[in-house]
Amino acid sequence: MKNKLIKTGAVLLYIIFVTLSFIFGYNPGKQIGLNFASFTMEMIKLLPFVFILIGLFDVWVKKEFIEKHLGKNSNPLSYLWAILLAGPIAGGLIAAFPVAYSLFQKGAKMSVIFTFISAAAVCRIPMTLFEASFLGIKFTLVRLLVSLPLVIISSILVGNFLEKKDYKIMKG
Repeated sequence: MKNKLIKTGAVLLYIIFVTLSFIFGYNPGKQIGLNFASFTMEMIKLLPFVFILIGLFDVWVKKEFIEKHLGKNSNPLSYLWAILLAGPIAGGLIAAFPVAYSLFQKGAKMSVIFTFISAAAVCRIPMTLFEASFLGIKFTLVRLLVSLPLVIISSILVGNFLEKKDYKIMKG
């Protein structure tokens, strides 16, 4: 009850702050409100399609396939598969987390799931092309060549640690 009251109070304070910013012409507060509205509209446009694709992934990709290629007995190529799966993700981590949960439910090992999430944050194709156009191909290639091995190594370390602790994700 106390936690809900705190959340409600924070939302009300935000609404009051943005409203007063527009009334009194406080530009940083106005910009915060406009940014929030813009972000909300982007999410409203994007999320329905993302969740449809996630639902299709959940239905079309069989558990046996995930267990074979990304599961506990999979080979080291499973990390490459996770990176390739994360590359075309639209919507960034907002879409990656539900897919990661689906992978977990279908038997993918933790280290592969962490590789997928990290790759979705680090090397999505649209983001990489955008980066290359502004910072150059050489910079982008160096960043990918440095970050991808670190993603895989840290994912293996964290995944193995959590599997030894018999960590389980709670069902929603």
